[in-house]
Amino acid sequence: MSTVFYLGGLILKRPHLLTVARWNLWAGAIITVGTVIAGLYAYNTVTHDGPSHVVMTDHRNWALLTAASFMLLALWAGWKQRGARTVSPVFVAAILTASALLATTGYKGAEAVYRHGIGVMRLPEIHGDGGHTSHLHGDMTPHHEKTENSNSEDSNHATHDH
Repeated sequence: MSTVFYLGGLILKRPHLLTVARWNLWAGAIITVGTVIAGLYAYNTVTHDGPSHVVMTDHRNWALLTAASFMLLALWAGWKQRGARTVSPVFVAAILTASALLATTGYKGAEAVYRHGIGVMRLPEIHGDGGHTSHLHGDMTPHHEKTENSNSEDSNHATHDH
């Protein structure tokens, strides 16, 4: 959000947006410390295989670069911009770049979780063929034993998903 406020403050020339931007940046920098600690803990404790390790390391490296970028920007904002009514276009370009790093880091983290299953609990074991007839409905009758004329709400496919 800080990036949006800085960009708005630069374009609209509104000092109050810059104040909000700085506070967001500083709050984000503080929260980032905990995020990095949690990420490093996960990196060192999550069970993974060789290919997953490569993905985790890539995400970690992007995350550390991103965190360092925002920390430097927070220091810069505290040193140069405290109380300032304007912001340098160079600073806005730097925070836009850091935001692009953040988006890339998020994408790489999502890839680690959703493509490689890192840090995700195992799915339950599938019994049967995993198809529609391999599970029970509310009255404990297998689906294939239901009759077409059954008035049971459980046989109404509009009441549940498959």
